[in-house]
Amino acid sequence: MKIKFLFSYILLIIFLTSCSNKEEKITTIKETNLESQMIEVYNQAMTEFERGDVIFAGKKFGEVELLYPQSIWAPRAVLMSAYGYFSQGYYGDAINDLERFLIKYKNHPQEDYAYYLLALCHYDQIVDEKKDLNEIQKSREYFELIINNYPNTDYAFDSKYKLELTIQMMASKEMYLARYYIEREKWIPAINRFKKVVNDYDTTIYVEEALHRLVELHYKVGLIDESKKYASLLGYNYQSGKWYEQSYKLINTNYKTKKDLKQDKRNSILKRFKKLFK
Repeated sequence: MKIKFLFSYILLIIFLTSCSNKEEKITTIKETNLESQMIEVYNQAMTEFERGDVIFAGKKFGEVELLYPQSIWAPRAVLMSAYGYFSQGYYGDAINDLERFLIKYKNHPQEDYAYYLLALCHYDQIVDEKKDLNEIQKSREYFELIINNYPNTDYAFDSKYKLELTIQMMASKEMYLARYYIEREKWIPAINRFKKVVNDYDTTIYVEEALHRLVELHYKVGLIDESKKYASLLGYNYQSGKWYEQSYKLINTNYKTKKDLKQDKRNSILKRFKKLFK
């Protein structure tokens, strides 16, 4: 009886070992097939991308990520999908892909490229600085991130150029709002907008005019000392400019510009000429 029991126990161990080996082999075969399938789908996506069908290519790239999310092909597929959408102007789809990439694949070697493409997605949607403030702010945020975190890349070089343009746009937006308030005689909101240009966008082409408007508006509301303060600041930085001349004339009522002097000279000659016929 004991021998029979021992024989049955040995058969059971052999059977379990055999099943375990079979399962292991089946798993290996599945993984190999899965990777081959994933590469095949990736190649299909690339073919559709090259044909210009970025919608179908994007779906295929998404399948690659789903099939084998741990592989090196998965993040590549997400970036290719994002670039495809971006290239055809589907900015919302591209932004969704890129934001998911940056969350899911942190510290990826192409993280700098993902941020750069994300910045471009917002930057390329700017049509009018008066309306697209959110896109301007977003692109500025990402361009600054690239410059600070990836300073030695080609992306940083181009980001510096585009960042300057976005800052000019934001300053232009503030000037537009300030002029809007002036037209409606809302002096304090206008002053605050011009101050923002002077304080936050002092490297832009708008700062000179903004300083003059601060001179003008403070003078209008009776804050003469404040007006003179901004006039001094304007004179220190832009003494040869037309806006300083206008500010100086406003505060110094006896001051005459070159244009005024020429007109006075013409009037004087005309008066002398008229006297000859009296």
